[in-house]
Amino acid sequence: MLIMHKRSNSSDFLLMFIVFALLLIGLIMVFSASSYTDLIKHNGDAYYTFKRQLTWAGIGFFAMIFTMNYDYHKLKKFSIPLLIVSIMLLVVVLFMPGIKDVKRWIGIGPLTFQPSEIAKFSIALYMASTMSQNMNKIKSFTHIMLNYVLVGGLVFGLILIEPNLSMAGTVLILVFIMLIAAGAKVSHLSFLAVVGSCAAVVFTMSEDYRYRRFTAFLDPWKDPLDTGYQAVQSLLALGSGGLTGMGLGKSRQKFFYIPEPQNDFIFSIIGEELGFRGSVIIITLFLLLVWRGIKIAMNAVDNFGSLLAVGLTSLIAIQTIINIAVATSSMPITGIPLPFISYGGTSLVFMMITVGVLLNISRYQKKSK
Repeated sequence: MLIMHKRSNSSDFLLMFIVFALLLIGLIMVFSASSYTDLIKHNGDAYYTFKRQLTWAGIGFFAMIFTMNYDYHKLKKFSIPLLIVSIMLLVVVLFMPGIKDVKRWIGIGPLTFQPSEIAKFSIALYMASTMSQNMNKIKSFTHIMLNYVLVGGLVFGLILIEPNLSMAGTVLILVFIMLIAAGAKVSHLSFLAVVGSCAAVVFTMSEDYRYRRFTAFLDPWKDPLDTGYQAVQSLLALGSGGLTGMGLGKSRQKFFYIPEPQNDFIFSIIGEELGFRGSVIIITLFLLLVWRGIKIAMNAVDNFGSLLAVGLTSLIAIQTIINIAVATSSMPITGIPLPFISYGGTSLVFMMITVGVLLNISRYQKKSK
């Protein structure tokens, strides 16, 4: 059977539709979740957060259009330079003024951005590029340790210092998934999994606030006014929504009960206002998105496109799982945005760039004769 590579005239329409649906839902829910607090905090401007999110959505849209039409093969030459720049930015952010000892943002005038968002994308691009050129070496433990585990560990460590364990953990999970996709040995992967699990325990126990979050996760109702507060309020929101929800805009938990309702806990507000049915629709859209990403990876014309699609799809899936797991108290409280829905400029723009690259890869497909 002869396999021919052909570029189609159109990108994956279903993927594009899913992303726009999530983006529209996100804009509506960001406004719903933030309007009351904005009214109080921003001199009566109930649209403050919404306007900023809409602006970032516009920037993200044009970034997606650009990457959708920019031949993804040309991204190879940027893989190492972008990784170096992202590592430099992760170092720079540690010297920036923080909020309550948290240093995650670099400010440029009125705008701020998170270097960790760039770092995640750069790791996926770097691994896809270098692994596709050295597929014959992926079985070598020394090769994967020096080229992927150490690089991923460096990025992990820099993000962890911010501190941002959830984002750092996302990087390690991404590295692990891409090694699986590239065909690394099961024995090597098992060793890395054991080491990673031990490291997670150590990092959890090494900081008092992380340990308290873990114990609160085991029984949030034991201390509902302190360590278990966020989990309890999130569960109250989800429980109040029932099957059909309280109605759009009618959430009660967003009135200063849930911290950052437009960001880390926006899924709780969705559950409260749109109910179980609305939550299932959101989850279904994400499942469809991941399915399209996997299909794009399977039909890519080369190893680079396939591995890059796996990495970028994994980024979306990992963040979605963590955010929803936190909102449903299925894992300890940690802060990570829900892709395309949570408020956050850097996250939204890079998620749109990610989708643009996936759409570009989908324009190249295998045809059989």
